[in-house]
Amino acid sequence: MADLMKGKVVAITGAASGIGLECARTLLAEGAKVVLIDRAQDRLEQLCKDLGPNALPLVVDLLKPAEVSGMLPRIIEIAGGLDVFHANAGAYIGGPVADGDPDAWDRMLNLNINAAFRSVHAVLPHMIAQKSGDILFTSSIAGVVPVIWEPIYTASKFAVQAFVHSTRRQVAQHGVRVGAVLPGPVVTALLDDWPKEKMEEALANGSLMQPKEVADAVLFMLTRPRNVTIRDLVILPNSVDL
Repeated sequence: MADLMKGKVVAITGAASGIGLECARTLLAEGAKVVLIDRAQDRLEQLCKDLGPNALPLVVDLLKPAEVSGMLPRIIEIAGGLDVFHANAGAYIGGPVADGDPDAWDRMLNLNINAAFRSVHAVLPHMIAQKSGDILFTSSIAGVVPVIWEPIYTASKFAVQAFVHSTRRQVAQHGVRVGAVLPGPVVTALLDDWPKEKMEEALANGSLMQPKEVADAVLFMLTRPRNVTIRDLVILPNSVDL
């Protein structure tokens, strides 16, 4: 432990599993106080007990706009401030558009786009007022390279990238950095609907990354000097040809 994040308060959505949980572990190990945000109350509370006193649970259903808009005072109440907000929560849908379920698309798009943007809207005034802060998104390589087998997911991440690039330019003057980490395929629950043969092939040829590799990239982004912004950090397994 190098205490790279000592004294910082971080809030992470979708923190009860996958990339969010691994980012929480990594930042806690570097001295941060981390608010883990998720709707899975029982799992969240148990995780925070296991992770130690600097891991603080906050139960929020990101598909309920009022809960998202009301996050900031709850974060400040339990953690005493906010320096980093990581909009990590997301969902995944792949497959042919012609065979898709538009109702399922709506839920994914609401989570990946509307809830993420609303959550940033909730916390950004606080960071502008304190003239410092980091907004970080978990995006995807699909946000810069259209992926043929996941057009709806790709569209959601293109929207995230547009929001990151434009918002960053709006708030840089206030000392607030905005960036995105864009991983290729990562072993998380988001890939549960991949075809079995595709998953087996990816595991066999090393074309999947682990959440820890994304967490290490996030730590790198957050620990750059304040005059440096990592706008987009793309990380891919070597065997992914993109």
